[in-house]
Amino acid sequence: MIACGLLLAAGVYAAVLWSGLSLTIPERPDRSERPDRSERPERSERPDRPERPERPRPPPVREVLARYLWWVTLTNATGLAAGLVVAGAGGRLIMRLLAATSSDARGAITEAGETVGRISLGGTISLIVFGGLLGGLLSALIYVLIRPWLPPGRWGALAFGLLLLLALSTRLEPLRSNNPDFVLVGPPALALVTFGLLAVVHGAAVAGIAARYGRALPLISRRPGTMLRYAPVLALLLVPPLALAVALVGVVVVFVSRLPDLPARMPRRLLLPGRVVLGLAALAASPGFATAVVDIV
Repeated sequence: MIACGLLLAAGVYAAVLWSGLSLTIPERPDRSERPDRSERPERSERPDRPERPERPRPPPVREVLARYLWWVTLTNATGLAAGLVVAGAGGRLIMRLLAATSSDARGAITEAGETVGRISLGGTISLIVFGGLLGGLLSALIYVLIRPWLPPGRWGALAFGLLLLLALSTRLEPLRSNNPDFVLVGPPALALVTFGLLAVVHGAAVAGIAARYGRALPLISRRPGTMLRYAPVLALLLVPPLALAVALVGVVVVFVSRLPDLPARMPRRLLLPGRVVLGLAALAASPGFATAVVDIV
C-alpha cells in the first residue's frame, strides 16, 4: 500500500506539473541544403514559357518510419507509465479504502475472485496489469488520436480527463454499473467520488507524461542511448498480435505519406469541426454516465 501511495503521488505530480507542457514533435530534417535547380544550365532559353511550380517532394520512407516509431513509442511508454502510477496504483488504493469502509463485506469474494479485506501481492499485481496497464495503453492511444483537437496546456489535459470520465469510465472501468463489487463495498458516494477523480487525474497524467517524455525522445537512430529510449516499442514487438498491428498501421502510414499535396500539419480549418465533434461526443455520453451513476447509488 505504501508503494502504491508513492506511485500515485508520482502520477499526481505528472498530472499537475507536466500537463501544462506542450507536446513537442521532432522536426523533419532540414533538406534545404540540396543544390538549387535554378543554378543548373538550361537546355534552351524560352522567356515566353512560364515556369511550372515545383511540387513538394514527399518525405523519404526512412523518415516516415522514424516518425511513426516515435509516435508508437510515445504512446506505448505513456500508456504504461500512466497505467502504472495512476490507474493501477490509484485503483488499488481506492479498493483498499472501500474495503476498510465496508466491514460487513469482509471475507466476501469480489468479481475478480479476490477476498475483501485481504491485501495480497498477487491481487495487487493483477489489478495493476489488467486494470492499469491495459487501460493506460488504451487511454494513451485515444489521447494521441484526438490530441490535435484538445485545447492547449492544462485545459486540454483536464478536458481529456473529463472525456475519459464521461465516455469510458462507466462503459469499461472503473464505474461500470453492472459491477457486483458495488453491492459489496461502499458507500456508493465515496466510490463515485474517488473513482471519478481517479479517471480525471489519469487523463491529465496521460497528457503530462506524453508531453514530458516527448521532449526527451528523439527520432530513432543508431546511437545506443537512443535505442534504449525505444525499448518500450521493442518490448511491444515481442507480442505477435501487437507487432502485426503495428506493422500493418506502418504500411498504411507509408502509403498515405506518398499521396500528393499531403499537408505536413493538420489544416486549421479542421480545428473547429474536430472540437465540435468532441463536444458532441461528450454530450452524447453524458446520459449514459448519469444513468450509471444512478444505478450505482
